[in-house]
Amino acid sequence: MQRDSMQYDVVIVGAGPSGLAAAIRLKQQAAAQQREVSVCVLEKASAVGMHILSGAVIDPVALNELIPDWQTQGAPVYAPVTTDNFVVLDEKKSRAIPHFLLPPLMHNKNTYIISLGKVCQWLGEQAEALGVEIYPGFAAAEVLYDEQGAVKGVATGDMGIAKDGQHKPEYTPGMELHARYTLFAEGARGSLTRELETRFNLRADAQHQHYGLGFKEIWQIAPEKYRPGSVTHTLGWPLDKDTGGGGFIYHQAENQVAVGFVVHLNYSNPYLSPFDEFQRFKTHPLVRDLLNGGERIAYGARAISEGGIQSLPKLVFPGGALIGCAAGMVNVPRIKGSHNAMKSGMLAADAALVAIASDRAQDELVQYADDFKTSWAYKDLDKVRNVKPALSKFGTWGGMLYAGMDMWLASLGLRLPWTLRHKNPDNESLQTVQQAQPIHYDKPDGKLTFDRLSSIALSNISHEDNQPNHLTLKDDTIPVAYNLPTFDAPEQRYCPAGVYEILTGDTGPRLQINAQNCIHCKTCDIKDPKQNIVWKTPEGGSGPAYIGM
Repeated sequence: MQRDSMQYDVVIVGAGPSGLAAAIRLKQQAAAQQREVSVCVLEKASAVGMHILSGAVIDPVALNELIPDWQTQGAPVYAPVTTDNFVVLDEKKSRAIPHFLLPPLMHNKNTYIISLGKVCQWLGEQAEALGVEIYPGFAAAEVLYDEQGAVKGVATGDMGIAKDGQHKPEYTPGMELHARYTLFAEGARGSLTRELETRFNLRADAQHQHYGLGFKEIWQIAPEKYRPGSVTHTLGWPLDKDTGGGGFIYHQAENQVAVGFVVHLNYSNPYLSPFDEFQRFKTHPLVRDLLNGGERIAYGARAISEGGIQSLPKLVFPGGALIGCAAGMVNVPRIKGSHNAMKSGMLAADAALVAIASDRAQDELVQYADDFKTSWAYKDLDKVRNVKPALSKFGTWGGMLYAGMDMWLASLGLRLPWTLRHKNPDNESLQTVQQAQPIHYDKPDGKLTFDRLSSIALSNISHEDNQPNHLTLKDDTIPVAYNLPTFDAPEQRYCPAGVYEILTGDTGPRLQINAQNCIHCKTCDIKDPKQNIVWKTPEGGSGPAYIGM
């Protein structure tokens, strides 16, 4: 069936902080030049912000540049950090690191505790007020190329296709959106970004990306335990010294606390379950005493790009660019990335507008790549470039000592003359079951700790049952023939939503994929040992509907 098409100057894939910052900047700068520019943003969630999950403590530096009067424009950024703690845990005790020992760039002075989802909703409103067209519920499913091989836009996914591939009565073909330039702001491990990296060899001069899996729950706690603006980050227990990660506790607005945990996905023990490590984290007295008597009201999980500047791909290609965490903008020790993501979107917008003003189209936005390398966002990442590889190379404690030294020197304006390299990709890090020690996890109590299914019930997931499976296997035999005997089917444990199960029947074991449970974290696409699982976009509007995450 012939697809309809629409033409824009710029199409942006993803209504996260980088995509919306780019859209706003395009309209602002065009208005300042008395120029018309048409901008469209596609968002696969049913509403802007509903696929957004982050801690989050935000550095407002990019927001200050984009919308200087945000404080009087109703931005939902109203919980300044008042107390900043960094704590090392063992199983029963906690030891705070004196604040003066922490490198200055790890301090949270002049930062705010926010819901990034709410901030994105507000940014979406600002963008629409400027004339940006935002289409939530429409997933960009296909990159479109012109006869010379340049990106000329994207196509949204078809709606109304049954599991067997047949068209249902309500079938609607996708729409083609053509543009002079297409900015990809899909977030970590975007499906179209992965295609672009391969097609244009964007990683020729970059190392592989590394990821973490971040969990977050929101709890309503007793008023007497609430400390507005309090921020705590933890390191150590329940993870061992060779497994990277840590926890966070943020006292946000309205007697609510965001409790979260990040596990670096280069962990080696196939028996490790990141979800259960998070649940175990909450049993530490530091966390348990805070949450006892409270109510858990939200849950979610999402992959985080952690590779830093070593893992930044080439940002531009004919007809488009990667922005935000599609490229990887997280500063790992600061546990922040939104400010860098927004800045990258703004720089890409500036470069696109210059090109459009010169009547260019579908070439490389070289100015964006050049400007990014001289920006404060690049410097922010450069200062911490050795932290993640140091943690992987020397373990938690040795890595922390090395990273602390490196960051202190950076704070003094001294840049070490070397850059550490990352180890193997995350999917190649697992030991075999013969090499690994099984890990015992206690059964959840349903009050403080929970199972996966009761957790994803708080993620408000919606997937049309009768649609093609968006979690696909390149080879149907690998899960049972290789993953099961070699790693005891690690997909059962690394998935935070109970999507993957090994079931045993009359014909032997088989992998069951419960795609309806998927919360779009992308971990399976990252951690599967043979890269056999491929995450594709389901129908637009599918997935979690996070509220206030």
